[in-house]
Amino acid sequence: MLRKLLTVVTVMGISLLVVNTYSYRGFNFEPSYATTNNAQTKANSSFTKMEFGQTEDGQQVYLYTLTNNNGLIAKITNYGAILAELHLPDNSGKLEDVVLGFDSPKDYFIANHYYFGAIVGRVANRIKNAKFTLDGQQYNLAANASPHHIHGGNHGFDKVVWETEQINSAEGVGLKLTYLSVDGEEGYPGNLTLTAIYTLTNNNELKLEMTATTDQPTPVNLVNHSYWNLAGHASGNILGQYLTINADSYTPTNKQVIPTGEIKSVKDTPYDFSQPRLIGEGIKQLRNSLKQNYPGGYDLNYVLKEESDKLKLAATVYEPQSGRVMELYTNQPGMQFYSGNFGQREIKGKGDVVYQNHQGLCLETQHFPDSVNQPNFPSVILLPGETYRHIMVHKFSTKQDNLGEIMAPDS
Repeated sequence: MLRKLLTVVTVMGISLLVVNTYSYRGFNFEPSYATTNNAQTKANSSFTKMEFGQTEDGQQVYLYTLTNNNGLIAKITNYGAILAELHLPDNSGKLEDVVLGFDSPKDYFIANHYYFGAIVGRVANRIKNAKFTLDGQQYNLAANASPHHIHGGNHGFDKVVWETEQINSAEGVGLKLTYLSVDGEEGYPGNLTLTAIYTLTNNNELKLEMTATTDQPTPVNLVNHSYWNLAGHASGNILGQYLTINADSYTPTNKQVIPTGEIKSVKDTPYDFSQPRLIGEGIKQLRNSLKQNYPGGYDLNYVLKEESDKLKLAATVYEPQSGRVMELYTNQPGMQFYSGNFGQREIKGKGDVVYQNHQGLCLETQHFPDSVNQPNFPSVILLPGETYRHIMVHKFSTKQDNLGEIMAPDS
């Protein structure tokens, strides 16, 4: 059961629900030592900018550091609008960086297959056979996941340099990023004007609002592709962390991860995270269930409960050793759960940390994959005069370990 005290605020002309206190299935969100201690020692939020390197074609890349009143730190780069670092306290007040990433733009470019921390588009996720038809015209896209298209193509929004502007509000410090995707870029029609605003609030939230307008009808589906590990990016895999997904159904796919167009219940399947569940336990069931067809982990779109255009709980992650908790809220109809299926590949990340299989998980709130070719899925077509708006709110807290309460049958 979820009990919330809600406050309605207006941001950029829309009403948002801000959750002031939480009680969710045994997670007791009381002020921790980390929050109260940092509040006493950190008086003011701050915003800094430093050089981060250059792109292959010589464009200057910067790293922006946002710090809130409680000492939480977010670092964002204008290359790919990437969330590069996020430092959160544990139950004792120790800060750890909980997102996977790299030390330079070059390293991000080399590992671009995994889209670490980036804003991805123009259309995130997969498009079957790398083509779609809009108003009677067929558009052919890059088959960069041959024979399909994925995450905007060969040079999507994760590989461009965005314009930036500091944002200050009563909520906290923020960074506004903008980019113009011109007509024909990666095969998509229309000039698309994009804005992404990251805000690190003094209520210990990381908010991301992505908006877009167009001068021609065009598909739009943006996601943030951060890899989360609440024990710290250098701590090993995420199999011992608990995940809850606010969904009773999912969109099944074929062996090439293209939706079949169906919507099925998660009940009695390895995809059921409607109750708090160890990620490792789910992966074990998935492997045993699919056997030779096991895809290496989770890479699946969930159909979120509640109205698709309302801000709602999408997922909760709990890491029992540190006590860190992350709740994710969104206004999107779906969410892709990707369990960092790196297989045998080892990827050298920040501070020469070697990222291995399942080192982080992605929770990509979104419209459904291949929606542009699936008439029964919610539409992703943006028309002139309309505004695409995608909101993500990551709410962070810590708690004392009450694992027995979390897993109790009547919790």
